[in-house]
Amino acid sequence: MNFLVLCLTTICSFVVLFLAAKFVGHKQIAQLDFFDYITGITIGSIAAELATELEEPWKPFTAMVIYGAITLLLSVLTNKFPRSRKYLNGTPTILMDHGKLYRENMKKARLDLSEFMVMCRQQGYFDLTSIQTAVFEYNGKLTILPVSSQRPVTPNDMNLAPEQELLFTELIMDGRILEDNLKRMGLDITWLDKQLEQRHIHTAKDVFLALCDRNLKFVVYQNSKVE
Repeated sequence: MNFLVLCLTTICSFVVLFLAAKFVGHKQIAQLDFFDYITGITIGSIAAELATELEEPWKPFTAMVIYGAITLLLSVLTNKFPRSRKYLNGTPTILMDHGKLYRENMKKARLDLSEFMVMCRQQGYFDLTSIQTAVFEYNGKLTILPVSSQRPVTPNDMNLAPEQELLFTELIMDGRILEDNLKRMGLDITWLDKQLEQRHIHTAKDVFLALCDRNLKFVVYQNSKVE
């Protein structure tokens, strides 16, 4: 009987772990933030306990659900309030800029010089003089901007003038009007409302994404359709 209960609790722990991972979202290991990392380790440990808990399996089961719900709540919170990411996930840290190493920033990032050198070599930079800027991202990755002489050749370097691609600016994202981008484009809410009205859209909350280029070409993505 105990063997049957053990099999059932093991299957149950696997199903709950699978569902929790689906709710958290599809992320590569390198893309996991601090809270996803904590939740992954903790839920895995609780799942192992649930698989062998024969007397009160509901306790680890409840704990798994709570951990998954907290992670999902934090994900919704950071998507709705982007500024909260600064406090929950952290911010990028400049470790090196124009040949100057910022040791205080390295201390904040909890990196020493040898670890920094290893991360540089992993990206193919064995000489620090070939690096202009190095930024330690909040997800633990090192982003490097090489000096101009080490960068890939561009059409401008070869005195070529290819046709300029249109650059679009986001004006609405997830139903939220980006007022700063509107001002940067020299536009206002009245212009935006008129564009939406022409497309029979009553409110910005119905828009998933709205883009505008320098020629005021307005593109709206609504309900997975483009107009």
